[in-house]
Amino acid sequence: MEQENLSASFLKLVQIMDDLREKCPWDRKQTIQTLRQQTIEETFELTDAITDESWKGIKEELGDLLLHILFYSKIGKEQQQFTLTEVIDGISEKLIFRHPHIYGDVQVNDEEDVKKNWEKLKLKEGKKSVLSGVPKSLPATVKAMRLQEKAKQVGFEWDNKEQVWDKVQEELQELQEVVKENDKDRIEDEFGDVVFSLINYARFLQIDAENALERTNKKFIQRFTQMEDIASEQGKQLHDMTLQEMDALWNTVKKKKESS
Repeated sequence: MEQENLSASFLKLVQIMDDLREKCPWDRKQTIQTLRQQTIEETFELTDAITDESWKGIKEELGDLLLHILFYSKIGKEQQQFTLTEVIDGISEKLIFRHPHIYGDVQVNDEEDVKKNWEKLKLKEGKKSVLSGVPKSLPATVKAMRLQEKAKQVGFEWDNKEQVWDKVQEELQELQEVVKENDKDRIEDEFGDVVFSLINYARFLQIDAENALERTNKKFIQRFTQMEDIASEQGKQLHDMTLQEMDALWNTVKKKKESS
């Protein structure tokens, strides 16, 4: 019954996409180029919902992304490039090929074996580098995590988190040295090394560096706007206050949050 409902719902959405493409002036006008930015926005809206652990939001944003997949597939068919069926069959075949431990006779012990085997199979598909497949346009933090994960699959990895922390401290020392020289280009270069090593440390702590930073962003926004509200209640504006006064407000907001 569930399978029938799923099939019916999917076919209904496909039909709606066909109707919109034919009858709606806005949908008819869209191209893969005009959809690109919207797809990026929808993806980030999904990541926001995931960070907030909003299941309602996740469900809604997944629907929006599914619509975009159908939209691109519809345009692909119009351009005689590919069909929706080919898109679905393509990912099915890829998953079967890259999971020989499920659909073949390959033996794996854990998820790390699966990842290593995945990268080996991708090289067999014609990838020239283990690092191939990491999109150039990925946000830098996410890209760093993906690069580190891929390098790990060939053994280019520290043994433990203590070694990674030593590397963080080493990079911090190098940054401090170039700061004294006031060479902006080298400062930026060394600062990037510090961030990259911290992202690597986050991996060893088994946390998502991108999500951790976004949580801090959200926390900062919340606390800062509360500071503005308190200042307004006191008949003040932040730009008229001293740093010491604002810091006192910040601590008040922080303590209020910790006690709640």
